[in-house]
Amino acid sequence: DIADVGHKYHLELELEDILNKDSTVNCTAEVLYHLGNKPLPPDVQFTIDGELKNTDEADNVFYNRIKSREKELVAENIPDSHGNVSPEMEPIHLLAWAASGYVIWQNSTENTNFQLAQIKRVKQVKRSDEYLEFDYLVLLHEMVSQEIIPWQMTVLWHPQHGVQVTQNSLQPKHSLE
Repeated sequence: DIADVGHKYHLELELEDILNKDSTVNCTAEVLYHLGNKPLPPDVQFTIDGELKNTDEADNVFYNRIKSREKELVAENIPDSHGNVSPEMEPIHLLAWAASGYVIWQNSTENTNFQLAQIKRVKQVKRSDEYLEFDYLVLLHEMVSQEIIPWQMTVLWHPQHGVQVTQNSLQPKHSLE
């Protein structure tokens, strides 16, 4: 406890590479949850001991595949009701996972535990620059309350510049219909 500031946690954990389950790295982090009426995202400082697999080649293959499409990508229910993600949709799923990590961080408190449950729908937005843009409606599972929370996020991505969430907002429950 830090008086009049918040609660700080020191974590030591092992990160698993989701693309190569045999590859792990150690991570230490300090997370500060702020006190106060106005919710602030937690401050996070971390160090990673080692490197995870380089994804440049796969990123470029995905980028070129999407850039060369005649029509913008549109998809729903990733993963499907059986938990399956088609190989073609795996990069879309991974991009949503990375972007939802930002949304989760920005909206976390000591009393929440969000996880990406599903991409309800995703639509590629046509752009004239080098970036790919996707409009996602994702379902976040709040593990403590067991709520499923619809969340909209607009995501920009380029293999050399990474992921950027340009817009995000909690959606009403009826947006699932």
